This record gives sequence, structure tokens and C-alpha cells, in this order.
Amino acid sequence: MNEGAGTFVFRLISPRPTFVFDMSDDEREIMAQHAAHWQPLIDAGRMVFFGPVLDDAGSWGLGVVEAEDADEIRAFAARDPVVTTGIGRIELGRMLGGFVRPGEPAAAALG
Repeated sequence: MNEGAGTFVFRLISPRPTFVFDMSDDEREIMAQHAAHWQPLIDAGRMVFFGPVLDDAGSWGLGVVEAEDADEIRAFAARDPVVTTGIGRIELGRMLGGFVRPGEPAAAALG
């Protein structure tokens, strides 16, 4: 089903919670290939955010990307070296709405 243009979020599920800290040399090379795979979307200004996340459960990757075609971005994610080598998987979803900061961050109290 082609959902058309939109903003999509992907979550890279790594093979273990400690992955970011204890990658093997082979895994590190695959992660470099993973970054290179998405670089054209970064260069084109279509990638809103791309990078690793660390939370209480471990490490994983997050990307937010604008795409003209949902099927195309799904196929692109399926060709990611992380997926094709089997060291991880990518979950992809469509963002239904949201808020993007309109400019430079202002100092604000969180209190």
C-alpha cells in the first residue's frame, strides 16, 4: 500500500543493548556502511534527524526522514546494510503530526 508523501520515523534495532559500546570490527564497518547508505538523504535535506540513542534499555538508532513515497522509503530501508547483513532490523512508521522548533532554541526554564 503506497501511502504517498510524508514524514517517516525509523528505529534501528541493534543485536544487543550494549551494541554501541562493544561492536566488533565487522559490526563497526557495517555501521559505517549504514551511515553511508542514508547519507544521500542527509545531503538532500530530507533527513530531519539521524543518530544513535541510549536509554535505560540500551542503544538503538533513530531517524526521521521526509519522503515522497512510502513504498520507496520502505524499500530503501530494506536495502540498508544493517538489514541486509542481518545484524539488526529497521522498524518504520509514518508520523501523523508533530511539532518542529521554528528557529534557534530559546533558553527556557524546565521547572
